[in-house]
Amino acid sequence: MSNLLNLANFSNVSERFNMERIKSDFGSIQSTISKLKPPQEFFDFRRVSKPGNFNELQQRVSFNLGYFSANYLTIVGILSVYALVTNFLLLFVTLFVLGGIYGINKLQGEDLVLPLGRFNTSQLYTGLLIVAVPLGFLASPISTMMWLIGSSIFSVGIHASFMEKPIETVFEEEV
Repeated sequence: MSNLLNLANFSNVSERFNMERIKSDFGSIQSTISKLKPPQEFFDFRRVSKPGNFNELQQRVSFNLGYFSANYLTIVGILSVYALVTNFLLLFVTLFVLGGIYGINKLQGEDLVLPLGRFNTSQLYTGLLIVAVPLGFLASPISTMMWLIGSSIFSVGIHASFMEKPIETVFEEEV
């Protein structure tokens, strides 16, 4: 019974990294990229000012999170890459796990035959798990995630708080 549960869990993992799903997600990435605001608008220092009160701060943050969402996702992506590049062990573990899952999916359910013996998909996923978990703990992913969350909130929050709405939107709201 537990083997069936393990196989079901491993099949869920392999379905998440299915190439068709990744291709469909790529379309949504392209639509997000098309929503990027140009740097001249994102870094328009003439529209930077201190909010007058808490109500104005809330309105700015609410508007800017929607208006610059693609730019903010890009900032979070850049910070994520920076976090991985500066934590080489975490980068290695991430690539190792993704490569392992990709390699096991390439077998398409067939057994891996080596001079050492035959290994089925469940055994390969278990071996990957046995190697990746201790390496993952050594790579300190929790502290990296906390840094990423904090730096993302700080950088996005500062921009969203101090950037005024574009003049066109102010006139649209009055009409």
